[in-house]
Amino acid sequence: MRTSIVHDERLDLVYYPANGWTVVEVNGEVDVHTAPKIRAAVITLLDGGHRQFALDLCPAPFLDSMGLGMIVAITKRIRDHEGSLHLTCTNDRILKVFKICDLRKVYAFHDTVDQATRHAPRRGALAHWPRPT
Repeated sequence: MRTSIVHDERLDLVYYPANGWTVVEVNGEVDVHTAPKIRAAVITLLDGGHRQFALDLCPAPFLDSMGLGMIVAITKRIRDHEGSLHLTCTNDRILKVFKICDLRKVYAFHDTVDQATRHAPRRGALAHWPRPT
């Protein structure tokens, strides 16, 4: 069941379960205006007991440095709760932001939500995040 957690003129954020994962689908730009809303929504889900996340950035047309900072912040928060995080993204411009900031190699990227959630999550998968470069 898909549940809307943020819906306004700039962002539609929904979550749903998939094979033990909580998929958070981002429909809208990930920027200075929307990043705090996404962060707050993920924290609310964490507080509600969700631990294993797949952040679906495929529908997102844009990500700026604030959005990237938000992803790093939620990664740390998820790690502190012994959770896991996979990202889905096929947008070359968004992937380039991760590459320029030398973060492309420290995240598990997938082309689709099905790929990201194919295997059941492992508790504490972010224990060694960020991965050694």
